[in-house]
Amino acid sequence: MRGISTKPTAVTKSATQDPQLGSGLDEVDLAILAQLAGNARITGAALAKRVGIAESTCAKRMQLLREHGIITGFTTQMNLAALGHPIQAVIAVRLASHNRDHVLRFHDTLTAIPGVLTVFHVAGENDYLLHVAVTSPEELRDLVLEHVNVHRGVQHTETQLVFSVMPGAGIFGPISMRAGGALRSGTGHTT
Repeated sequence: MRGISTKPTAVTKSATQDPQLGSGLDEVDLAILAQLAGNARITGAALAKRVGIAESTCAKRMQLLREHGIITGFTTQMNLAALGHPIQAVIAVRLASHNRDHVLRFHDTLTAIPGVLTVFHVAGENDYLLHVAVTSPEELRDLVLEHVNVHRGVQHTETQLVFSVMPGAGIFGPISMRAGGALRSGTGHTT
């Protein structure tokens, strides 16, 4: 089998050394991942057809991609406004101290705050960026004051309202498939 080896430490000979392909991934593996990035709900049969491989081969490769931690899960995108959380914001948090134990405890605290969608631990002037969704300006204020600023290690916060969220092209960019499962870039859609 080309692509990811069934042995966790081995990389198959057919996996190209091109750094864009990743460690041990071949073009078929990448084609599977690109199709899933565009539509994680695609059926196994449709995925196999688009990639140009047998359905059983596709299922085995998907299993190996999960086992090797390449595919770590599938998510559902939701309309937060329709769920009563029309206000999104990014909160920059700067710590006064970078004591390892404090930082690790702060990680756990941030991810447990209701309304926090994503926590980014970053380098630069700020230490964290929190992407949050709330029901009202008052709830946003309370989130900052009651869940973030209350920690003695927090030196500064700055809140920015999000006007819109637009998905980027992702790591695969705009791609499509041609016969045989080889990747072709630049078309802006999948066929």
